[in-house]
Amino acid sequence: MPLPRPNQPFVELQRLQNNKQFRPKPAERLSADLVSFFKQVVEKRQGKLGKIAEAWQSMIEEGLCDHCALESLHRGTLTVIVDSSAHLYELKQLLLAGLQQQLLLACKTAGLRKITLKAGRWYTPDEQEKRAKFD
Repeated sequence: MPLPRPNQPFVELQRLQNNKQFRPKPAERLSADLVSFFKQVVEKRQGKLGKIAEAWQSMIEEGLCDHCALESLHRGTLTVIVDSSAHLYELKQLLLAGLQQQLLLACKTAGLRKITLKAGRWYTPDEQEKRAKFD
């Protein structure tokens, strides 16, 4: 290989860099199959859970609602996570007092048939410390 001329060292280095540099292929567009899957599965499920979430927010008092999270809707059963046993007891008493029937009637079109409560946490330990300060 001949030595580069003194006036062209940068041109030669640039040519080498361009030849050795890795360039990824441009990304392809999402296929029509993926878009149809999103519309059938995700949007449909979000629509149902969104209606239930709106009814939940409107019927449950704000202080108690902050301690609950709607986990899932499976076969008509809404699973709600409650962060402490005291709030779990309070929510259970409200549901037994007739709030469950109101929610079931309001969300009948979304397929809600049953509400299940369970104790648990959905936030990180850092968020738990922040929540403890405000309670």
